[in-house]
Amino acid sequence: MKEDKLSSYGFNEENPFLKQAVEEVQKNIVKKYKTAANTDQKAVLKAFDENTGEILGSTQFIRQIEVDEEKFAKIYLDQFSAFFDLKPPAIKVFGYILNQLIPNKDEFVFLLDECIKYTGYKTKSSIFQGLGQLVQNEIIARGKTDFLYFVNPLVVFNGNRITFAHTYVKKQKNKIPKNQSILDFDNPEEPYKLPDIKPIDAF
Repeated sequence: MKEDKLSSYGFNEENPFLKQAVEEVQKNIVKKYKTAANTDQKAVLKAFDENTGEILGSTQFIRQIEVDEEKFAKIYLDQFSAFFDLKPPAIKVFGYILNQLIPNKDEFVFLLDECIKYTGYKTKSSIFQGLGQLVQNEIIARGKTDFLYFVNPLVVFNGNRITFAHTYVKKQKNKIPKNQSILDFDNPEEPYKLPDIKPIDAF
């Protein structure tokens, strides 16, 4: 059984939920299609008979859009069971956290004094108890410092998870590991490739 004590959990440089969250979001993306019909006639190509002026046919451009079907939810139903065992302190602290979330960001600033004021608790012990439970149930994770935390995008998110997931993937592709020249995302078994170096004939 996992500990519900906050001090039992270490700090994280990056959001530990991100990899799984991005995979889940990409699986849940629904591709929908919009046509130009009845919207903008400039997006319709028409073929005319030069002699009679008769319209022989027309072609409409179809635009593919990606839609996160859960885009408008704050708390996602698939992960709602994470809240089942939460005690009142955790629920109250989570209420404070919801107000701290910045659109399309997975990291938030936690201010103890503000949380005490929001929850109405007299001491910080109840706050830490609530934080510990939220970390235990993988709703949040500790960040780099005592006042930075990560939210689990699979459980709760303020914004469009597709945009967030695309930004994360793009950011990862632009990263070049130390002492490496290429990061190969197409080969998960061997993601790091050394540069091709011609041997030097020294003798």
